[in-house]
Amino acid sequence: MLIVVFDTMADLLTIFELNAWQKARLLRMQISKITKNFPKEEQYRLTDQIIRSSRSIPANIAEGFGCYYYNASINYYRHARGSLVETIEYISCAYDEGYVTKEVCAVCIRDSEEVKMLINGLIRSQNHSKKKI
Repeated sequence: MLIVVFDTMADLLTIFELNAWQKARLLRMQISKITKNFPKEEQYRLTDQIIRSSRSIPANIAEGFGCYYYNASINYYRHARGSLVETIEYISCAYDEGYVTKEVCAVCIRDSEEVKMLINGLIRSQNHSKKKI
């Protein structure tokens, strides 16, 4: 996957070029792959919850990117961050239940921290842009 780096948000043309969205998408795909090995009895419990929360991360980033108002964008980015933390809780639950290894859990947490830093950067960027007006 191509990761493109821009100096400012104004240089971005589409959501597909936003690093936070790209990394959140990779995390979502990683989670989806992991859950395929969960027990069948978890299909409508843990599996469904973790899939939903991981899908919410890039979806909220996309919604925030598409907003025309700084406060609305920031709110969506905060929801993405909340869904990210929720996803990590479900990964730790999967580890506690023995559905994922310690290594898989650690990789998910590491990747999530990277996404969280990028989301925090989006929030800071929107706050900074808002102050310029």
